[in-house]
Amino acid sequence: MISHRGIATLCPDEALMSSQASHIHPRILVVIPALNEAENIGRVVSRIKRDAPDVDVAVINDGSTDATGRIAAACGAIVLNLPYNVGIGAAVQTGLRYALEHAYEIVVRSDGDGQHTSEYIDLLITTLLNEQADLVVGSRFLQQGGSTSFTRRVGIIILANMISLIIGQRITDPTSGFVAFSRRALTLCAHNFPHDYPEPESLVLLHRAGLRIREVPVTMHPREGGQSSITALSSIYYMFKVILAILISLLRPAPVVDAG
Repeated sequence: MISHRGIATLCPDEALMSSQASHIHPRILVVIPALNEAENIGRVVSRIKRDAPDVDVAVINDGSTDATGRIAAACGAIVLNLPYNVGIGAAVQTGLRYALEHAYEIVVRSDGDGQHTSEYIDLLITTLLNEQADLVVGSRFLQQGGSTSFTRRVGIIILANMISLIIGQRITDPTSGFVAFSRRALTLCAHNFPHDYPEPESLVLLHRAGLRIREVPVTMHPREGGQSSITALSSIYYMFKVILAILISLLRPAPVVDAG
Protein backbone atom coordinates (compact mmCIF):
# COMPACT_ATOMS: atom_id res chain seq x y z
CA MET A 1 0.00 0.00 0.00
CA ILE A 2 1.40 3.43 -0.90
CA SER A 3 1.72 5.85 1.99
CA HIS A 4 0.36 9.36 1.37
CA ARG A 5 2.43 10.89 4.14
CA GLY A 6 4.55 13.79 2.99
CA ILE A 7 2.95 14.20 -0.44
CA ALA A 8 -0.68 14.91 0.40
CA THR A 9 -0.10 18.66 -0.04
CA LEU A 10 0.72 18.00 -3.70
CA CYS A 11 -2.87 16.90 -4.27
CA PRO A 12 -5.17 19.98 -4.28
CA ASP A 13 -8.90 19.79 -3.56
CA GLU A 14 -8.41 16.54 -1.63
CA ALA A 15 -11.40 17.19 0.63
CA LEU A 16 -13.63 17.80 -2.38
CA MET A 17 -12.34 14.64 -4.04
CA SER A 18 -13.10 12.61 -0.92
CA SER A 19 -16.70 13.85 -0.82
CA GLN A 20 -17.17 12.86 -4.46
CA ALA A 21 -15.59 9.40 -4.24
CA SER A 22 -18.93 7.62 -3.82
CA HIS A 23 -20.20 9.09 -7.12
CA ILE A 24 -17.52 7.62 -9.39
CA HIS A 25 -19.09 5.96 -12.42
CA PRO A 26 -17.19 2.80 -13.43
CA ARG A 27 -18.15 2.91 -17.13
CA ILE A 28 -15.95 5.92 -18.03
CA LEU A 29 -12.18 5.96 -17.64
CA VAL A 30 -9.80 8.87 -18.18
CA VAL A 31 -6.39 7.56 -19.28
CA ILE A 32 -3.37 9.78 -18.64
CA PRO A 33 0.04 8.68 -19.97
CA ALA A 34 2.72 10.36 -17.89
CA LEU A 35 6.52 10.48 -17.92
CA ASN A 36 8.19 12.45 -15.12
CA GLU A 37 5.17 14.68 -14.52
CA ALA A 38 5.49 14.96 -10.73
CA GLU A 39 5.25 18.74 -11.01
CA ASN A 40 1.87 18.58 -12.76
CA ILE A 41 0.13 15.25 -12.18
CA GLY A 42 -1.44 16.11 -8.81
CA ARG A 43 -3.20 19.14 -10.24
CA VAL A 44 -4.26 17.25 -13.36
CA VAL A 45 -5.85 14.35 -11.46
CA SER A 46 -7.51 16.64 -8.91
CA ARG A 47 -9.07 18.85 -11.58
CA ILE A 48 -10.47 15.85 -13.44
CA LYS A 49 -12.02 14.51 -10.25
CA ARG A 50 -13.49 17.96 -9.56
CA ASP A 51 -14.86 18.59 -13.06
CA ALA A 52 -15.85 15.02 -13.99
CA PRO A 53 -16.70 13.30 -10.69
CA ASP A 54 -18.41 10.34 -12.38
CA VAL A 55 -15.26 9.00 -14.05
CA ASP A 56 -12.34 6.88 -12.95
CA VAL A 57 -8.82 8.11 -13.62
CA ALA A 58 -5.92 5.86 -14.62
CA VAL A 59 -2.39 7.26 -14.80
CA ILE A 60 -0.03 5.20 -16.95
CA ASN A 61 3.31 5.84 -15.28
CA ASP A 62 5.62 5.36 -18.26
CA GLY A 63 8.87 4.52 -16.50
CA SER A 64 9.09 7.81 -14.59
CA THR A 65 12.11 8.35 -12.39
CA ASP A 66 10.37 10.95 -10.22
CA ALA A 67 7.34 10.79 -7.89
CA THR A 68 4.71 10.81 -10.68
CA GLY A 69 3.20 7.48 -9.69
CA ARG A 70 3.15 8.15 -5.95
CA ILE A 71 1.51 11.55 -6.33
CA ALA A 72 -1.11 10.24 -8.76
CA ALA A 73 -2.00 7.43 -6.35
CA ALA A 74 -2.22 9.89 -3.45
CA CYS A 75 -4.73 11.90 -5.46
CA GLY A 76 -6.96 8.89 -5.99
CA ALA A 77 -5.91 7.72 -9.45
CA ILE A 78 -5.48 4.13 -10.54
CA VAL A 79 -1.75 3.89 -11.33
CA LEU A 80 -0.33 1.41 -13.82
CA ASN A 81 3.45 1.44 -13.39
CA LEU A 82 5.39 0.41 -16.49
CA PRO A 83 8.86 -1.00 -15.73
CA TYR A 84 10.57 1.28 -18.24
CA ASN A 85 9.72 4.02 -20.72
CA VAL A 86 7.78 2.45 -23.61
CA GLY A 87 6.66 5.65 -25.33
CA ILE A 88 3.36 7.47 -25.68
CA GLY A 89 1.60 5.04 -28.02
CA ALA A 90 2.32 1.92 -25.97
CA ALA A 91 1.49 3.77 -22.74
CA VAL A 92 -1.91 4.84 -24.08
CA GLN A 93 -2.56 1.32 -25.39
CA THR A 94 -1.82 -0.02 -21.90
CA GLY A 95 -4.59 2.21 -20.58
CA LEU A 96 -6.95 1.10 -23.34
CA ARG A 97 -6.27 -2.56 -22.63
CA TYR A 98 -6.95 -1.96 -18.94
CA ALA A 99 -10.24 -0.24 -19.82
CA LEU A 100 -11.32 -3.07 -22.10
CA GLU A 101 -10.47 -5.75 -19.53
CA HIS A 102 -12.38 -3.88 -16.81
CA ALA A 103 -15.56 -3.32 -18.86
CA TYR A 104 -15.35 0.44 -19.36
CA GLU A 105 -17.51 1.67 -22.23
CA ILE A 106 -15.93 5.09 -22.81
CA VAL A 107 -12.32 6.18 -22.49
CA VAL A 108 -11.08 9.76 -22.51
CA ARG A 109 -7.39 10.26 -23.11
CA SER A 110 -5.81 13.34 -21.52
CA ASP A 111 -2.22 14.44 -20.97
CA GLY A 112 -0.38 14.73 -17.67
CA ASP A 113 1.22 18.13 -18.25
CA GLY A 114 -1.83 20.32 -17.59
CA GLN A 115 -2.41 21.39 -21.19
CA HIS A 116 -5.83 19.76 -21.50
CA THR A 117 -8.73 21.48 -19.76
CA SER A 118 -10.76 19.02 -17.73
CA GLU A 119 -13.96 21.07 -18.05
CA TYR A 120 -14.18 19.81 -21.65
CA ILE A 121 -14.32 16.13 -20.71
CA ASP A 122 -18.11 16.34 -20.50
CA LEU A 123 -18.26 17.89 -24.00
CA LEU A 124 -16.16 15.05 -25.45
CA ILE A 125 -18.38 12.42 -23.84
CA THR A 126 -21.66 14.17 -24.70
CA THR A 127 -20.62 14.53 -28.35
CA LEU A 128 -19.57 10.89 -28.47
CA LEU A 129 -23.01 9.81 -27.26
CA ASN A 130 -25.26 12.35 -28.99
CA GLU A 131 -23.62 12.10 -32.42
CA GLN A 132 -23.02 8.34 -32.22
CA ALA A 133 -19.36 8.97 -32.90
CA ASP A 134 -16.53 6.55 -32.18
CA LEU A 135 -13.73 9.06 -31.69
CA VAL A 136 -14.19 12.67 -30.60
CA VAL A 137 -11.11 14.88 -30.89
CA GLY A 138 -10.70 18.05 -28.88
CA SER A 139 -9.34 20.61 -31.37
CA ARG A 140 -7.59 23.79 -30.29
CA PHE A 141 -8.02 25.23 -33.80
CA LEU A 142 -11.82 25.19 -34.16
CA GLN A 143 -12.07 28.43 -32.21
CA GLN A 144 -9.98 31.57 -31.96
CA GLY A 145 -7.09 31.48 -29.55
CA GLY A 146 -5.65 28.11 -30.50
CA SER A 147 -1.91 28.64 -30.46
CA THR A 148 1.34 26.77 -30.78
CA SER A 149 4.80 27.55 -32.14
CA PHE A 150 5.05 28.60 -35.79
CA THR A 151 7.01 25.51 -36.79
CA ARG A 152 4.57 23.14 -35.10
CA ARG A 153 1.58 25.01 -36.52
CA VAL A 154 2.91 24.65 -40.08
CA GLY A 155 3.47 20.93 -39.52
CA ILE A 156 -0.03 20.51 -38.07
CA ILE A 157 -1.58 22.27 -41.07
CA ILE A 158 0.28 19.97 -43.49
CA LEU A 159 -0.78 16.87 -41.56
CA ALA A 160 -4.36 18.12 -41.21
CA ASN A 161 -4.67 18.67 -44.96
CA MET A 162 -3.18 15.28 -45.76
CA ILE A 163 -5.37 13.37 -43.29
CA SER A 164 -8.47 15.32 -44.32
CA LEU A 165 -7.84 14.25 -47.91
CA ILE A 166 -7.31 10.60 -46.95
CA ILE A 167 -10.39 10.22 -44.76
CA GLY A 168 -12.67 12.55 -46.71
CA GLN A 169 -13.58 14.91 -43.87
CA ARG A 170 -12.06 18.06 -42.42
CA ILE A 171 -9.61 17.54 -39.58
CA THR A 172 -8.06 20.60 -37.93
CA ASP A 173 -5.98 19.20 -35.07
CA PRO A 174 -4.51 15.79 -35.98
CA THR A 175 -1.92 15.88 -33.19
CA SER A 176 -4.42 16.47 -30.37
CA GLY A 177 -4.11 13.95 -27.57
CA PHE A 178 -7.37 15.06 -25.93
CA VAL A 179 -9.83 12.50 -27.29
CA ALA A 180 -12.75 10.26 -26.32
CA PHE A 181 -13.11 6.64 -27.51
CA SER A 182 -16.38 4.75 -27.89
CA ARG A 183 -16.52 1.07 -26.96
CA ARG A 184 -16.01 0.14 -30.62
CA ALA A 185 -12.97 2.39 -30.93
CA LEU A 186 -11.67 1.12 -27.61
CA THR A 187 -12.02 -2.49 -28.75
CA LEU A 188 -10.08 -1.77 -31.94
CA CYS A 189 -7.34 0.37 -30.40
CA ALA A 190 -6.75 -1.86 -27.39
CA HIS A 191 -5.44 -4.46 -29.85
CA ASN A 192 -4.29 -2.34 -32.79
CA PHE A 193 -2.90 1.07 -31.85
CA PRO A 194 -0.02 3.02 -33.43
CA HIS A 195 2.96 3.30 -31.11
CA ASP A 196 5.15 5.86 -32.83
CA TYR A 197 2.67 8.60 -33.87
CA PRO A 198 -0.62 7.56 -32.27
CA GLU A 199 -2.64 10.75 -32.66
CA PRO A 200 -2.51 11.30 -36.46
CA GLU A 201 -2.12 7.61 -37.35
CA SER A 202 -5.13 6.58 -35.28
CA LEU A 203 -7.38 8.94 -37.26
CA VAL A 204 -6.56 7.05 -40.44
CA LEU A 205 -6.75 3.70 -38.64
CA LEU A 206 -10.26 4.33 -37.29
CA HIS A 207 -11.52 5.75 -40.57
CA ARG A 208 -10.32 2.68 -42.49
CA ALA A 209 -12.15 0.51 -39.95
CA GLY A 210 -15.39 2.37 -40.75
CA LEU A 211 -15.59 4.27 -37.47
CA ARG A 212 -17.00 7.79 -37.11
CA ILE A 213 -14.71 10.69 -36.15
CA ARG A 214 -15.80 14.10 -34.87
CA GLU A 215 -13.97 17.21 -33.66
CA VAL A 216 -15.13 19.66 -31.00
CA PRO A 217 -13.56 23.00 -30.03
CA VAL A 218 -11.54 23.01 -26.81
CA THR A 219 -9.11 25.34 -25.11
CA MET A 220 -5.59 24.10 -24.41
CA HIS A 221 -3.01 25.73 -22.21
CA PRO A 222 0.80 25.86 -22.23
CA ARG A 223 2.56 23.15 -20.24
CA GLU A 224 2.23 24.12 -16.56
CA GLY A 225 5.59 22.82 -15.43
CA GLY A 226 8.57 20.77 -16.56
CA GLN A 227 10.17 20.73 -19.97
CA SER A 228 8.68 19.57 -23.26
CA SER A 229 10.85 17.29 -25.38
CA ILE A 230 9.50 18.82 -28.61
CA THR A 231 11.75 21.38 -30.31
CA ALA A 232 11.44 23.19 -33.64
CA LEU A 233 13.82 20.72 -35.27
CA SER A 234 12.08 17.70 -33.81
CA SER A 235 8.73 19.08 -35.03
CA ILE A 236 9.98 19.05 -38.64
CA TYR A 237 11.45 15.56 -38.20
CA TYR A 238 8.18 14.38 -36.64
CA MET A 239 6.11 15.71 -39.54
CA PHE A 240 8.10 13.87 -42.20
CA LYS A 241 8.17 10.61 -40.24
CA VAL A 242 4.45 10.65 -39.51
CA ILE A 243 3.63 11.32 -43.17
CA LEU A 244 5.75 8.32 -44.14
CA ALA A 245 4.13 6.17 -41.43
CA ILE A 246 0.64 7.07 -42.63
CA LEU A 247 1.47 6.31 -46.26
CA ILE A 248 2.90 2.93 -45.27
CA SER A 249 -0.19 2.17 -43.17
CA LEU A 250 -2.37 2.64 -46.24
CA LEU A 251 -0.63 -0.34 -47.84
CA ARG A 252 -1.78 -2.66 -45.06
CA PRO A 253 -5.22 -4.34 -44.98
CA ALA A 254 -7.94 -2.24 -43.36
CA PRO A 255 -8.43 -3.13 -39.68
CA VAL A 256 -11.62 -4.88 -38.57
CA VAL A 257 -13.48 -4.08 -35.37
CA ASP A 258 -14.13 -7.13 -33.22
CA ALA A 259 -17.87 -7.16 -32.56
CA GLY A 260 -17.20 -8.87 -29.24
